[in-house]
Amino acid sequence: MSRRPEPAQDQDPVREHLSPAHALEIDPLIEDPDTRIVVCCGSGGVGKTTTAAALGLRAAERGRKVVVLTIDPARRLAQSMGIDSLDNTPRRVKGIDDSAGGELHAMMLDMKRTFDEIVEAHADPERAAAILNNPFYQSLSAGFAGTQEYMAMEKLGQLRSRDEWDLIVVDTPPSRSALDFLDAPKRLGSFLDGKLIRVLLAPAKVGGRAGMKFLNVGMSVMTGALGKVLGGQLLRDVQTFVAAMDSMFGGFRTRADATYKLLQAPGTAFLVVAAPERDALREAAYFVERLAAEDMPLAGLVLNRVHGSGAGRLSAERALAAAENLEESRIVDQPDGKAGLRNSPDTYGSSESPARNVTDGGSPATEDVDGAAPEDEPTATDGERSVERLTAGLLRLHAERMQLLARERRTRDRFTALHPEVAMTEVAALPGDVHDLAGLRDIGERLAAGHAELSGAS
Repeated sequence: MSRRPEPAQDQDPVREHLSPAHALEIDPLIEDPDTRIVVCCGSGGVGKTTTAAALGLRAAERGRKVVVLTIDPARRLAQSMGIDSLDNTPRRVKGIDDSAGGELHAMMLDMKRTFDEIVEAHADPERAAAILNNPFYQSLSAGFAGTQEYMAMEKLGQLRSRDEWDLIVVDTPPSRSALDFLDAPKRLGSFLDGKLIRVLLAPAKVGGRAGMKFLNVGMSVMTGALGKVLGGQLLRDVQTFVAAMDSMFGGFRTRADATYKLLQAPGTAFLVVAAPERDALREAAYFVERLAAEDMPLAGLVLNRVHGSGAGRLSAERALAAAENLEESRIVDQPDGKAGLRNSPDTYGSSESPARNVTDGGSPATEDVDGAAPEDEPTATDGERSVERLTAGLLRLHAERMQLLARERRTRDRFTALHPEVAMTEVAALPGDVHDLAGLRDIGERLAAGHAELSGAS
């Protein structure tokens, strides 16, 4: 159901809505049968995992068979989907609205297990056992720089080749840079093609002691340095690993190239996720430019955790002035300053002496002998002053919120000025983390709504 447009005078002057030209339409994207892969990318800590899960749930409840691949080690995705744990096998999520015929499955990348599967699939049992038991391989598969990103690409290729899913939603690794996901296949390919690998492979190709003699004579300087750095046993483990993996190196490069082309295909859509903060949007801008340079299809930007206010017409300046008014005896309210205050009947809290009250008969009212005001003169009670202090505090909090909104708007506007071609949707900040399907469903609704002024925005 479409929302009725609000009157112009009720528009929030700080959080301006995105223009139609900049609005990212989420539902048409995930409902399009031609969209087969959605990649959520961006710098760490901006909500990629939650965004990916919410998109997957929303697509499934609109009739698509979806699998969400996450690389989040915190296991928050499993908890929010009501699954005890996720592993390298897709698991069906229960409790979704499947009236439209959709399904939702989720899995978490097991980097080492994915590497093991590749070895087992592309090597004979004897050679596979030799590789899997090799100490250097065990270290490489568990923590080599770029291995996690490469294995995420491998798993994506495996899922797509099975043609079992209408839509694959990928949550990219929490890397130092969002670009690591794109660079990993090339880096691993460079490693496999590098001079070090060819040097280490030489003894195995020559064979036995003659091979080691050739290596020691021809490459004595390099191997001497490697032996000091790596140690003799580790160097032998590396040589054994390289010899066993030699026939598989071409397969790694071929699959990496195929997956890279898959990411460039029309059925893939990249969503860059960012927070309305300078560093996050700077990283997002860099990623947008990199995707364009690599001819990869960018659907748009998800600006996550955007703050809103239900009292947007009260500016920060007016809120601060009102707070000072309450805290400083309400002098601001008087048109003539303190002179006006002296003539005002409402004078409690003032350092000036009030004018004497006049009785109905015209005679000045008398003061008590100790100088106290008559009993019928209004005075501020402790309760009233407590209310004023509380109100002033709330006004100052509101002023801080409005300043935050203005700062977020300026940051967003700088990005849109730099990249006016990028469509955008805003997701309101929530008071806490998402822990269940209802929370993911709420995030999905906010993604589709496209702006931060939803009910419940904090």
